[in-house]
Amino acid sequence: MNTQDVRTYFLGLQDRIIGALQAEDGHDFLRDGWTRGPEERLQGDGLSRLVEEGGVFERGGCNFSHVRGPAMPPSATQHRPELAGAPFEAMGVSLVMHPRNPYVPTAHMNVRMFAALPEGREPVVWFGGGMDLTPYYGFEEDAAHFHRTCRDALAPFGAELYPRFKRWCDEYFFLKHRGEPRGVGGVFFDDFAELGFEQSFAMTRAVGDAFVHAYLPLVQKRRGTPYGERERDFQAYRRGRYVEFNLVFDRGTLFGLQSGGRTESILMSMPPVVKWRYAWQPEPGTPEARLYSDFLRPRDWADLARDGA
Repeated sequence: MNTQDVRTYFLGLQDRIIGALQAEDGHDFLRDGWTRGPEERLQGDGLSRLVEEGGVFERGGCNFSHVRGPAMPPSATQHRPELAGAPFEAMGVSLVMHPRNPYVPTAHMNVRMFAALPEGREPVVWFGGGMDLTPYYGFEEDAAHFHRTCRDALAPFGAELYPRFKRWCDEYFFLKHRGEPRGVGGVFFDDFAELGFEQSFAMTRAVGDAFVHAYLPLVQKRRGTPYGERERDFQAYRRGRYVEFNLVFDRGTLFGLQSGGRTESILMSMPPVVKWRYAWQPEPGTPEARLYSDFLRPRDWADLARDGA
C-alpha cells in the first residue's frame, strides 16, 4: 500500500477538475488550505476550492482532505463492526456543483481511500466513491450521456461493475422518508477492495477521471437556456431534497461530522438558496411533474443512449 501515490493522484484530480470548471465558470475559485495539529482530535490537512456567485455556478466546490484519527466513527464501521475503535487514515476528493440556471443539473462526485489500522494486524484498506446527477428539469439525452460515461469508465475492470454500481447508486441516493430518488443516479461503490489494492485504486482513478467528461458537456449544453422565476422557484424547492439527503443519510457528511472534521468543508455541499413547502405537488402535465414521472425512478439510462433514444 503506497498512500503517497493515492494522495498525489487525488491532489492532481482536484487540480484538473477545478481547472475545467473554473474555465467554464469564468470566475476564480477560492483556495483555502487547512491543517490539523497533533493537539486536535483529527490530524491532517486539506485544500478546499470554492466558488460562490460565479458565472455559472451559484455555489460549488471541490475538497481534498487527508486525515488520521484515533478511532473510527460509527458511520465508517456500520458494515465492519470488527474494526470499531481502530485508528484510521482517510483521504479523498469530494465535490458538489450547484448551478444557477435550473436547466443545468447539480452534480456530485467523490473518490476516497480508507485505511483502518488495528493494533497488531495488517491495515484494512478499501476505496469508495462514485458520481450522481440531480436535474431539476430532465433531459433524457443528458442522463444517458452521464450514465454512458460512467459505464465506459468502469468497463475495463469488468462488465458487471457498471450495472452493480448503478443499482447501488439508485439504492443509496434514495430519500427513504420521501420515497423518492435524489436524482437520476450514476454509480456508487464503497468498502471496495476486491480487485486488490492496485486495481481497486486504478478503478477509482477511472471514475474520478471520468467526471469532467460526464458533467461538463451538460453544463455547456444547458447553461444558456432561458429561465424565469417559476424555474428558479422549483429549483429551490428541489434543492431541499438535496439538503435532506446530505444531512440525514450521506455517509461522507456523517463521517466528517462524527470524526470532528472541518465543518466549513463538510457543509460545502449545501446549496445557497433552498425552499420547503407543505404537501406541495406539481401540476399534472407540467415540466415539473415530468421530473417526477419520467426521471425520479430507476431507468437503464446507458442502454437508452446506446439505442439512440
